[in-house]
Amino acid sequence: MRKLDVFDTTLRDGEQSAGVNLHGSEKLEIAIQLERFGVDIMEAGFPASSPGDFKAIQEIANRVKDCSVAGLARATKSDIDAAWEALRHAAQPRLHIFIATSPIHMEHKLRKSPDEVVETAVECVRYAASRFPVVQWSAEDATRSDWDFLVRIITQVIDAGAKVINLPDTVGYTTPSEYVRLFEYIRANVPNLGDVKLSAHCHDDLGLAVANSLAAIQTGVEQIEGTINGIGERAGNAALEELLVALAIRKDVYGRSTRIQLAETALTSKLVAKLTGMAVPANKAVVGNNAFAHESGIHQDGVLKNALTYEIIRPEMVGLNSNRMVLGKHSGRHAFKEKCEELNLQLGEQQFNRLFAAFKALTETKKEITDDDILALVLESSIEDHKYDLEFLHVSYGLNETTAAMGVRGPSGEILREAATGNGSVEAIFNCLDRVVDGPVQLVDYRIQSTTGGGDSLAEVYVKVAYHERVVTGRGVHSDVLSASARAFLDAINRVLIKERLDDVQLAVSAQA
Repeated sequence: MRKLDVFDTTLRDGEQSAGVNLHGSEKLEIAIQLERFGVDIMEAGFPASSPGDFKAIQEIANRVKDCSVAGLARATKSDIDAAWEALRHAAQPRLHIFIATSPIHMEHKLRKSPDEVVETAVECVRYAASRFPVVQWSAEDATRSDWDFLVRIITQVIDAGAKVINLPDTVGYTTPSEYVRLFEYIRANVPNLGDVKLSAHCHDDLGLAVANSLAAIQTGVEQIEGTINGIGERAGNAALEELLVALAIRKDVYGRSTRIQLAETALTSKLVAKLTGMAVPANKAVVGNNAFAHESGIHQDGVLKNALTYEIIRPEMVGLNSNRMVLGKHSGRHAFKEKCEELNLQLGEQQFNRLFAAFKALTETKKEITDDDILALVLESSIEDHKYDLEFLHVSYGLNETTAAMGVRGPSGEILREAATGNGSVEAIFNCLDRVVDGPVQLVDYRIQSTTGGGDSLAEVYVKVAYHERVVTGRGVHSDVLSASARAFLDAINRVLIKERLDDVQLAVSAQA
């Protein structure tokens, strides 16, 4: 079977999901797991976008050795320079450079003529190829572009040094048959394609991202792009786990091999879901909670007799039966460290100590600690910096009015005490925090889930708030749902403040320059 390269853009396109704001340590956690998962290329981010993104990409590039690390760049030399500085020490650095090619984008967004777009693309690809061993060029909005114009610009960027050509369905507009014809047209009409690889990148606005990607694979593309759990802007990207399992199950149709370790699928999905705060729907293919659940009596009877009657995918294939070993109050540091290594958690000594302390505290209230519990506790220990920390919380519930009183350690180390009422406990807590922090806070979304079943399960709370003209997601984990709620609110506020501090650093550096 022919080899297919897997290009993961969870850390770039995936992080562009509304409200997602990952810390550098969280990005590194995901990057290490993606390396373990076996992706060929991971797009670590957009280096020129912010100092925080630059720093995270640089650290990922320095740590990841078993796959290529790519950075995104617009067709400008400053973006290319920033990407090179972030990736220059990577084992396999790669640049992903793009420019829009559809008439609507060239006219209304770029305000450039087709000739100017070609000139810009060629100049920047040539410049990038003088530094990067591999340059991937993307025709943004390719599926709404003129095909003859695509032939013209692709021919010239290949001459300039592009080694991978990506034809993305940027707005999720195309259909499988149209996408097939586009790739066939490019293959038939670009004279210098030679050993240059073609890549497909699909968005899910019409629910066709996976179908379009599989259609592209059948046409012979050498690289496929997507994100874990299908996260991304608007309706998201093609879900890599669905594509990869489809390739494994239907080898007879696609005849392509990858280096992906499918047994890491469930853990990779779970880690991305927890760190981004984007829950996986229960009925989602491959990694949803109901993907291997059978409630119908007829289905249950068939599965008990032979699982193949209703399961075309074995749970073990994607690593769903690896959550059996549990830890308890008598487990020591050595056993806990081994479990963290088994989960591929990248922990410094200080972070491990905080996580172990949280684990031991949890064993006082929960008899058995599962992998899901540990991953949830990682959320609490992964934050690099805190502006506000919860010191105490008291809630007095009443039928028509609830009162919350709390103490929060502020940026200067002082304890800020406030009390507020609300129609319920969560509203009272939110109103209280709104008085503590500097500036108004708007709650956009609130979601709670448990790590496992049972009354002693940890509560995971995810909130989306608007604060200082930013919309971010915050997370909180605790055995008490109200405490978890307060922590989630504060986490969201802290993420905004950390982002603002990094922006201030960038402004100061720019001013000095």
